[in-house]
Amino acid sequence: MKKIVVVLCALALSNVGFAQKKYATFEAKIENRNSDKISIIGPKKYKKEISLNKQGFFKDTLKVADGMYQFYDGAESTMLYLKNGFDLKMKLNAKEFDETIVYEGKGAKENNFLAQNALYEEQFDFDSALASDELTFEKLLVAKKKTDMERLRKADLEPAFVALHQKSIEQNATGLQEYYKENLALKSLNDKPAPTFDYENHKGGKTKLEDLRGKFVYIDVWATWCGPCRAEIPYLKQVEKNFHNKNIEFVSISIDTRKDYEKWKNFVSEKELGGVQLFADNDWSSSFVKDLGITGIPRFILIDPKGNIVNANADRPSSPKLVEVLEGLLK
Repeated sequence: MKKIVVVLCALALSNVGFAQKKYATFEAKIENRNSDKISIIGPKKYKKEISLNKQGFFKDTLKVADGMYQFYDGAESTMLYLKNGFDLKMKLNAKEFDETIVYEGKGAKENNFLAQNALYEEQFDFDSALASDELTFEKLLVAKKKTDMERLRKADLEPAFVALHQKSIEQNATGLQEYYKENLALKSLNDKPAPTFDYENHKGGKTKLEDLRGKFVYIDVWATWCGPCRAEIPYLKQVEKNFHNKNIEFVSISIDTRKDYEKWKNFVSEKELGGVQLFADNDWSSSFVKDLGITGIPRFILIDPKGNIVNANADRPSSPKLVEVLEGLLK
């Protein structure tokens, strides 16, 4: 459920203090890097891209408003706490991203807490919480919030960071409640006829849902600009390979804007994406997207051979549960 954790933590980007007339220095040594540059993204549209040298090292100065930022390496991301005056050093191995992040220098204590917090959040059983009834969910949420606050209190961190993280915990709880309500709404779509589509196929012509009747259909709604979407591609390729020649079609629907049409075409070709690759007719405003209440991507939908929705919010390819589900359906 890393997607949820990332989405919820990103809400903290809006919480900042006042900038000082100093700079923060930030350097990192990244093994097995995912790209040749990293991005630091923050409030008020702050974004800085930094190139890595051949050894995966960089050092730069950052003029920032004190607060929470996102470090993105092209495939994975982590939260950063930055203040002018910090002298922060990071080490990580991108193959084991969250598990290997370690900071040294001024600002290290708070950022090591954030790095460990990502692993801590992954221990929470989001799947069970989301599958529970409303009363049980509320009790789980209250207990989680209490535990999170106590953990923060015991960490003995600077007051400004504590204030920001407390607000983040509150926002995370609110975000989880909203996600739970959205999940209930999605469940109400299950066992009902799926909305149709009729979109351009990368291989030529157009493909509509009715063309795939008689087979299960696993749909990935994505976009080339979406990091979490791209992160699922290797897993999706493996699932497609595992179920090759089975009674199932794998369909990817891009909701890239029309101006990125050529980018989508090139991306599909260069990455040798399999399955049925389609381009939605009106990105987020496409009727298929709106009818399924899709407000965030990637989103996966599983449809049965008769055109009915099995799961309007299906497991993603990186989840071992997806293979279990498909094996059960395709026996």
